[in-house]
Amino acid sequence: MISVNDFTRGVVVKLDGDLYSVIEYQHVKPARGAAFVRSKLRNVRKGSVVERTFRGGEKLEDVKLIKRSMQYLYEEGESLVFMDVESYEQESIPKKAIGDALRFIKEEDMVDIAMYEGEPVMIEPPQTAVLKVVYAEPGAKGNTATNVLKPVKVETGAEVRVPLFVNEGDYIKINTETGEYQERVKK
Repeated sequence: MISVNDFTRGVVVKLDGDLYSVIEYQHVKPARGAAFVRSKLRNVRKGSVVERTFRGGEKLEDVKLIKRSMQYLYEEGESLVFMDVESYEQESIPKKAIGDALRFIKEEDMVDIAMYEGEPVMIEPPQTAVLKVVYAEPGAKGNTATNVLKPVKVETGAEVRVPLFVNEGDYIKINTETGEYQERVKK
């Protein structure tokens, strides 16, 4: 059992017979009344997102997931195919179970697959990803007095906001958890 006070991003709990991953949570202590936790949860199997409010200290059934490191191979219809690099066993995982993590994963990338009772339920990409910028509008010259950002498109199709000096063809490091630009890297 896990207390809702111990929620962190990515924790998986069993609620109403389904598995849910914590996307966001907020501890609220009003001036009058009891504390509560407001949360956004993603159904691991269906991909739907629900908002739930729990009383402070409420206990939920936590789920122990077994993690396996696997390599992303290719997309097949509405699912993605991953391979265990040790046993060469392949797993097909529905896109809706993967969620936002797909935005920063390209073929041959290594990811951690979380398994529950032998069934793959979610993936965890590496903390950061280095991706090539495939489309960027040129930045306005001299507009550097403030922290101005512009949208660019990376090789996976995701859109990221970056500083004006980033150009098409550059490689950038992105935090996969937040989707934010970290730095420009040489490749």
